[in-house]
Amino acid sequence: MDLLLTHGYFLNEDAKELQIMKPYAPLGILYLCSHLRQKGFDVEVFDSTFSTREELYKVLRTETPAILGIYANLMTRKHVVEILRAARELGWICVVGGPEPGAYPKEYLECGAHIVVNGEGEVTMEELLPILLRRDFESLRHIAGIAFLDEGEAVRITGPRAQLRDLDAQPLPARGDIAMSKYLSAWRTAHGKSSVSLITARGCPYRCRWCSHQVYGQTHRRRNPVLVVDEIECLISEYQPDMMWIADDVFTIHHAWLRTYASEMRQRNLHIPFECITRADRMNSEVAELMATLGCFRIWIGSESGSQRVLDAMQRDVTTSEVQTAVELCRERGIQTGMFLMWGYEGEDLSDIEATLEHLKRTDPDIFFTTVAYPIKGTPYYEEVKDRLTQVKPWAETSDREITLRGRHPRSYYETADSLLRDEMALQRASRVAETSPEFAHDLEARINSARRFLRDAQREAQG
Repeated sequence: MDLLLTHGYFLNEDAKELQIMKPYAPLGILYLCSHLRQKGFDVEVFDSTFSTREELYKVLRTETPAILGIYANLMTRKHVVEILRAARELGWICVVGGPEPGAYPKEYLECGAHIVVNGEGEVTMEELLPILLRRDFESLRHIAGIAFLDEGEAVRITGPRAQLRDLDAQPLPARGDIAMSKYLSAWRTAHGKSSVSLITARGCPYRCRWCSHQVYGQTHRRRNPVLVVDEIECLISEYQPDMMWIADDVFTIHHAWLRTYASEMRQRNLHIPFECITRADRMNSEVAELMATLGCFRIWIGSESGSQRVLDAMQRDVTTSEVQTAVELCRERGIQTGMFLMWGYEGEDLSDIEATLEHLKRTDPDIFFTTVAYPIKGTPYYEEVKDRLTQVKPWAETSDREITLRGRHPRSYYETADSLLRDEMALQRASRVAETSPEFAHDLEARINSARRFLRDAQREAQG
């Protein structure tokens, strides 16, 4: 074996995901696996999702040490660092890549990584593996897209790696190397139906200030729609899923591509329910109609805020009215909408929270999720606020989500805003139901009034 790939996510250690139970295959390392195999390398995958750390460590102890490649993201940092330390002690050469390591090369290198891969990994690893296999560390400086420690323990970062130009030249992800049956079974047990994921493009060309572009940059490269339909046909034949998750950052960017894709699906008489993410400004009547015809049952929209002032500060390049229109277009065609909202972005005040409440009541999506804005290293938002950030725990034991931002309201403020939002929506929906009891409505109104008082008092206190 030349390379063992893993990703450091353990489902059984994620209490929240155990409740949600919607796991998907790690497509990133599966694409990397198939690419490197095509180039003649001996690659294996250890899918940690349904496994344990001890089972991974057993593999690391019993296999002849070679090269270990670990995908890392914001939420798996702690696990990845632990794996790095264990693997390095056992003699493995450790390479990390994914959305986070490129923003923290020094930290990952000091925690045990020999190499950090910046950006897309396929061609970088193709050039890197022969060098690592022959222990030719002097040649690392000639490999674009990596970081490593030189002999003086200083971080060396090589020049950027060009993005893959032709995604259609890439083999399909090596799904056969993992237990896809476990993913399908987990879905069926929890939800009565199974789901598989795929991507039709890489990257997002938009410039939202809080969003990381660490791997793909601000690019948008699409696969040939005919080849995407080929993959879907294979997935249906191989796994018989009940639905799909199209995991693109924004599925509906290119309308001409979508028309060709829909035509190809019709010609082959393929129809499978799916959900995806869009931007409100990439929805119109034609797109909504296409999505409904294709079987889209839910579209996720990043609304983020109901305040246009906050949206403009984020550089979202979307208006609240476009979000409202997009939701209505979906509703008219029987497509559910999910909405993402963000509290606490720089400059947000109580009037912006009120605007978000009114916005959500007006759009009335089927589902909505909220988060508190957190600055991800490498983003413009991070650069804007970095002088006010405090690392609460040691870097290796935490994530960017847990960094505190001086001058921001405490978490209880945003928890109250969350409660207010949910109670306002519950009251609005209850008002449409004739059987709603007066006591229930009265209780909601009391909680709403209490939350508003809390937020007003907190705002006044913050203003001095």
